[in-house]
Amino acid sequence: MMPIRDMVIFPYMMTPFVVGRESSVRALEEALTADRKIFLATQHDASIDEPKAGDIYTVGTIGNIVQSVKMPDGNIKVLVEGLERAKAVEMNDADGFFVATVRTGKGLLEMTPQIEQLMQRVTSLFEQYVKLQQSLNYETMIAAVRMDEPAKLSDTIAANLQLEIAEKQELLDIFDPAERLARVADVLDVEIEKLNMDRTIQSRVKRQMERAQKEYYLNEKIKAIQKELGRGEKSEFDELKKKIETSGMPKDVFEKAIQELKKLEAMPPMSAESTVSRNYLDWLLAVPWKKKSKETRSIDHAEKVLNEDHYGLEKIKERILEFLAVRQLVKNPKGSILCFVGPPGVGKTSLGMSIAKATGRKFVRMSLGGVRDEAEIRGHRRTYIGALPGQIIQSMKKAGTKNPVFMLDEVDKMASDFRGDPASALLEVLDPEQNTSFQDHYLDVEYDLSQVLFVATANVLHTIPGPLQDRMEILRLHGYTEVEKLEIAKQYLVKKQREATGLSEKNIVFSEDGLAAIIRSYTREAGVRNLEREIGNVCRKVVRRVVKNGLKHKEEITASNLKDFLGVPKFRDSAVHEKSEIGLVTGLAWTEVGGSILSTEVQVLDGKGKLTLTGQLGDVMQESAQAALSYIRSRAQHLGLPRDFYRNVDIHIHVPEGAIPKDGPSAGITLATALASALVKVPVRRDIAMTGEVTLRGKVLPIGGLKEKLLAAHRAGIFEAIMPAENEKDLADFPDILKNSMKLHWVEQMDDVLKIALEGPIPELKEETPVALTAVATPHLPEQRPHQ
Repeated sequence: MMPIRDMVIFPYMMTPFVVGRESSVRALEEALTADRKIFLATQHDASIDEPKAGDIYTVGTIGNIVQSVKMPDGNIKVLVEGLERAKAVEMNDADGFFVATVRTGKGLLEMTPQIEQLMQRVTSLFEQYVKLQQSLNYETMIAAVRMDEPAKLSDTIAANLQLEIAEKQELLDIFDPAERLARVADVLDVEIEKLNMDRTIQSRVKRQMERAQKEYYLNEKIKAIQKELGRGEKSEFDELKKKIETSGMPKDVFEKAIQELKKLEAMPPMSAESTVSRNYLDWLLAVPWKKKSKETRSIDHAEKVLNEDHYGLEKIKERILEFLAVRQLVKNPKGSILCFVGPPGVGKTSLGMSIAKATGRKFVRMSLGGVRDEAEIRGHRRTYIGALPGQIIQSMKKAGTKNPVFMLDEVDKMASDFRGDPASALLEVLDPEQNTSFQDHYLDVEYDLSQVLFVATANVLHTIPGPLQDRMEILRLHGYTEVEKLEIAKQYLVKKQREATGLSEKNIVFSEDGLAAIIRSYTREAGVRNLEREIGNVCRKVVRRVVKNGLKHKEEITASNLKDFLGVPKFRDSAVHEKSEIGLVTGLAWTEVGGSILSTEVQVLDGKGKLTLTGQLGDVMQESAQAALSYIRSRAQHLGLPRDFYRNVDIHIHVPEGAIPKDGPSAGITLATALASALVKVPVRRDIAMTGEVTLRGKVLPIGGLKEKLLAAHRAGIFEAIMPAENEKDLADFPDILKNSMKLHWVEQMDDVLKIALEGPIPELKEETPVALTAVATPHLPEQRPHQ
């Protein structure tokens, strides 16, 4: 006897297999020397290498060894033909192999009509089975079962069924041919049902595959099988439900999420609605509902962080520290909305990052530059294909906490068109009274933004709608003085650019006069971006020399050798050192990137009273020029001019840099001074700048952007300026260096401006009745004060 594993051998079955176990080899050799007969029985457990008598089924098959071949590795390949089934009555281990005493079964079965009918049924079922079972050759199998013996038919079919070992052994255990035939019929019924089920699953998957890609084939098949078993995707839905329960959603949001989950369960997995619903649930779970950053409320720590990151900006730092101080006394204060307004490069965005660092909150930034679509803020409704929440909710997901520092960058650069007005959509976001229940179109539930610290940045205020301005606390950041820039360069910029280019202090040293020369001769800006760029430019030039000459190479950057690194200076010190000229005045202008110097030229030509304005002047500036001319005409005698002087001359007013548009009323006194100088032929002092609006009666009115204008004069090396008297109150906000280094003249009348600005003497001012400007008397008004 030889135990076999992983197979059951039936009578009438020709089977090849390899014999490798020592006991089996010896049993095989013993059979070959005798009558080539061997009893083959299957092991209960195929993993047992040395089975005992109790580990082997008692019913097996007596086989005839047809052929045997010894292989090089010592194994023997044999071909065995099954003769008849037998039952082992006794098994003994003799000389290292099994010897069995067996009893064979019944002989041939007598044919009856019932047996014939059963045989026909079994043959018919087997034909169906072979058609469904693609691994069997139809012609070969049908030819093999065309026989008249019931016993042989049942064994041949049993041998070719794709069954488990235990099931095949059950069929082998049945000695009665009629009973065995009936059992084979039952097994075929079950197997055909299984194959039909598998075909149904295959067809369902195929239908689904018509709408999906082939890569999803296996997943879809698993889903179809699970559907047939009645399991579905319960585990996934249970996991989603658990996440919803632990997310900390408010009650109304929780109920909506559960309702959406129930809808998702009822939908076919591959439907488009299912994908939309699943994405919606994922977004509801991704938004932070209860997670908060642990806030650092230490004022000392915040002050240290702010001072480390930024130089100056004392008012801004003071406001941030006040905000933190309030949070120490009030448990749940309303979120503040700060708006930093100032020229580019003064540190608005980096201030927001410093606030986050000082308070221990997460920092997220949303750039509003060029945003035109209101849906960018509030999202699209789920009915649209590819709908998503707005940038507010997306940024909250990115932050992962409900109390981040949220920076709305470039809030003045938004636009509006047919798609909506994003600035209006921000009204709800930035209103502490309303943002506790902000509603995104996609989520369609209320979300609390009240614990977010919103920080907006802008270069100008006039492009921000009034209602939006009203919701923000405006904090102005002015440009830096030369001294402040020098300190910023020494403390921050040099170190940053040195590290960015891989240099050390041993390779490059910036002297103070070198940095001052970069500031004065190579940059002309309110912020420090270009200054940082030029310092980086110098560092890169030094890196090239270090690579060429070795790591010990050292360069000291001074004012004298700066040309070697940055080339010819881009700006000269100023026009201060040039001679004063007739009709040429230095004005001060405000721009979105800080203050600037604006020269104004007037030329008087022979003509017929024509006024020409060039230099791309806007409507307001043209009106200022006409008002200035009317004032000069009203004061003609005081300036030593004939009353009808304007009839015999053409006046041309030009503001250089004609490619740049210019507008605003604050050039009024500049234009009037230039006109007076050109007409009376007296030069204007070149070392003095001025700004102010002028009225027809010569009154000097206040203007805005005074600090930026004075900083521009300071940068240009002009240290004397004429200002409207009503602006004197703004002096409190000026840096000490500006107040101490500049001589300021505060004037109320245009006559005072001419006295200070014109170099030579002008005709003495005589008392005269002011020129009537209106034909209607106004007796109820107080008497007009004389011009002088």
